[in-house]
Amino acid sequence: MQKRIKKFNRRNFLKKSAATVPLPLFIPSSAFGANERINFAGIGMGGRGRGDLNSFLGFSEIQTSAVCDVVQSHAEQAKSSVDRRYGNNDCKTYIDYREIIMRDDIDAVLIATPDHWHAKIAIEAMTSGKDVFCEKPETLTIREGQMMRDTARRFGRIFSGGSQRVWGDYNWFHRMIYGGAIGEVKEAWVNVGGPSGECYLPPEPLPNGVDWNRWLGPAPWRPYHPALTRGGFRPFRDYSGGGMTDWGCHGFGGALFACNLHETGPVKITPPDGKDVQQLTYEFASGVKIYHGGGWGGILSFRGTENEIPFRNNSKNRPSPPSVHIPNYKGQGGLSGDFIHCVKSREKPFRDIERAHRTATHCHLGNIAYWLKREITWDPDKEEVLGDPEVSRWLDRPKREPFTIG
Repeated sequence: MQKRIKKFNRRNFLKKSAATVPLPLFIPSSAFGANERINFAGIGMGGRGRGDLNSFLGFSEIQTSAVCDVVQSHAEQAKSSVDRRYGNNDCKTYIDYREIIMRDDIDAVLIATPDHWHAKIAIEAMTSGKDVFCEKPETLTIREGQMMRDTARRFGRIFSGGSQRVWGDYNWFHRMIYGGAIGEVKEAWVNVGGPSGECYLPPEPLPNGVDWNRWLGPAPWRPYHPALTRGGFRPFRDYSGGGMTDWGCHGFGGALFACNLHETGPVKITPPDGKDVQQLTYEFASGVKIYHGGGWGGILSFRGTENEIPFRNNSKNRPSPPSVHIPNYKGQGGLSGDFIHCVKSREKPFRDIERAHRTATHCHLGNIAYWLKREITWDPDKEEVLGDPEVSRWLDRPKREPFTIG
């Protein structure tokens, strides 16, 4: 698809970040013809990234032209999938994601790198006029989410995050609750993994075909270990928020959406102390409480003023949910289809950057409470910690040069 944006200067882009580009770039809603294909590229082609890419390859509206990964074999496997889909050998492979971002013919990108790379790549992609589908958790820190949201709004980009909140069990929960099955929701339990911690992996020899410096990117320097490039980065704080952000973006995201709290945030987060507080507890201005762990229904449990779900006595025989409209979800091929629809229509996607950022913020605040073992008072409107400078310092992290944002 031909781009309707100003040509981006290759040399200057390598020197500039999102914060230094002077003017916003907008694609009007009429820019995409009904039969035009979206020229697409994938960045971060490990197992999760290739799974996402294969989902997009199933849509005729997409033409995937390029893939990128710092692990050569990952990029080659992704290229094979793309070429097999189109019956040619045209898909380009890159090690440096900037080569994709600097291509004027690319309309949209998939970002499925490890979490610590998401914000920098997304901000630079949106600044260069590209729409973004980013794997969850979309951010490593709360400040990153604020910057991504501001960039998407300033440059008029479509941003969609990956989340299962409209699939399977989540869909059932939402329709039951929106349909009034339990009355007004008062409590929710989210069963996902815990926080990330320090990386303890021993150094191992660096193999050929891995650009380790680029894999680390903004994260602090440490020696190579193969687990990190094979999806094993999630337990470690320099790269991810652990189960709290990985599955938490699904579970907490689902709970927030069901409770209609997905565009705000908690006012108090209390970690377990082994005495009065047994579970990490989020309290909202509305009086709703969301707990990490516990419950009785797998990943999600809800209690309302009139009932609770899953129903304890007949969880294997769930009633059909009422036909309830799910706000903002177009229902066209899951989140991939929703993103494609919104790239063409310029409508707001179901998991827009605001919702993605708010869910990630919820997860990050829980992690910080765990790490520091202290209660957090949060202003969800100003997105500020109240009265605790030490907690405030955790809203962002230092980035390793030259991989800073801005």
